[in-house]
Amino acid sequence: MPVSSAGLLVHRRGPRGPEVLLVHPGGPWWRGRDLAAWSVPKGLPQPGEALLAAALREFEEETGLEPPPPGPALTPVRTRAGKVIHCWLAEADLDLAAFRSAPFQLEWPPRSGRRLEAPEADAVRYFGEADALEHIHPGQRAILLEAFSRLAPP
Repeated sequence: MPVSSAGLLVHRRGPRGPEVLLVHPGGPWWRGRDLAAWSVPKGLPQPGEALLAAALREFEEETGLEPPPPGPALTPVRTRAGKVIHCWLAEADLDLAAFRSAPFQLEWPPRSGRRLEAPEADAVRYFGEADALEHIHPGQRAILLEAFSRLAPP
């Protein structure tokens, strides 16, 4: 059975059209990487946890912001690594000054035996369509394409 991940894609109306909220992953591996590095706030569900509940919890853990009420689900996306990402749209113009991300621990450098604490996300930002498609991790690009298609004016 494939590993599932669940996320909340928050959007707002921007001056030039819809904008989506993305996070930049924390930790030394992602430091200095910008294009094709950002992500929908998402994560793995805990055992027995519903996917939507996991999406809301992960949004709060990664951003420190209260998740807005979820809207429609987007089509699940399977990454090249085989993970299936489930995502919901939610509309909100959040105050990003309140951003704070929960920490996690990792071994760094790899196989060194040293433990390092880093934030799950080290930045959060709203992006318009063109910028979002440049900055999103390639495995999540289909999520944004569907979202912007749904959010486009009729």
